[in-house]
Amino acid sequence: MAQNNLNKEFEQLKKDYKIILGGDEGQRILNDLKIRFHEFTTTHQKGDAHETAFLEGQRSVLNFIKAMFNSKP
Repeated sequence: MAQNNLNKEFEQLKKDYKIILGGDEGQRILNDLKIRFHEFTTTHQKGDAHETAFLEGQRSVLNFIKAMFNSKP
């Protein structure tokens, strides 16, 4: 029973991502996030593993948002 509720909540959350990011405003925000959080640039910082990890953490959040937006219901 609890798993069924979690699945329903997750499906609703995916729909919410699509609603919020599906319009023109949402696409502008998503495009801004892609630039700010390194979608097409390297996150590797030579000699600084901590900074690399920090930047990759930012990128992983962007990847999660994109996956939720692009997922099938």
